[in-house]
Amino acid sequence: MESDEQTDAALRRRWAATAASAGAGQDPAPYADRLLTAWAEPQRRYHTTAHLADVLARLDVLADHAADPTAVELAAWFHDAVYRPDRSENEERSAALAERALPELGVDAARTAEVARLVRLTVTHDPAPGDTNGEALCDADLAVLAGDPDAYAAYAAAVRAEYGFVPDDAFRTGRAAVLRQLLGLPRLFRTPYGAAHWEAPARRNLADELAGLTDPPT
Repeated sequence: MESDEQTDAALRRRWAATAASAGAGQDPAPYADRLLTAWAEPQRRYHTTAHLADVLARLDVLADHAADPTAVELAAWFHDAVYRPDRSENEERSAALAERALPELGVDAARTAEVARLVRLTVTHDPAPGDTNGEALCDADLAVLAGDPDAYAAYAAAVRAEYGFVPDDAFRTGRAAVLRQLLGLPRLFRTPYGAAHWEAPARRNLADELAGLTDPPT
């Protein structure tokens, strides 16, 4: 298992490569500094640099699906760059950050617009048919739902920790509503790989968590 320092170094190397692929004309290192500082803010328990690294690793698996893998990777970096669990506009603020930062970095207007669109898409995780960039990003972001039981339990505990300011009864009600919404979707995953490898275990995990929330042990 990598240390935090190793994860940070690997992420910095990856950011530099992605920025170069995007045609960046400025030194990407200061942007990595700001992004990684944001991803390491103390209010985060799940939406951390570990989540960013996991999403990027999942994108490696799905890279052949995306029309513009570079835009999708940039969107992964920005999709939770602004995150406050007590606010609802995180995705919009993250997209706006991308719209400011990427032109400064030297990324062209079309790719910047695509990155911002993809970040906003993570509000719903509902890409349109044929939106291969959106499908790749959303599947990579939701792949945590398909972890083994221990990994999923750690994810659920981290989500609860981020909402530590919410009383238990209110959290169970709200979380159960989220789980029911996800389970009610015709498909959680839109890429062929995600559908084949992540759909079934994700649905089992969601159903098990929902059962625990609605019938907690005494």
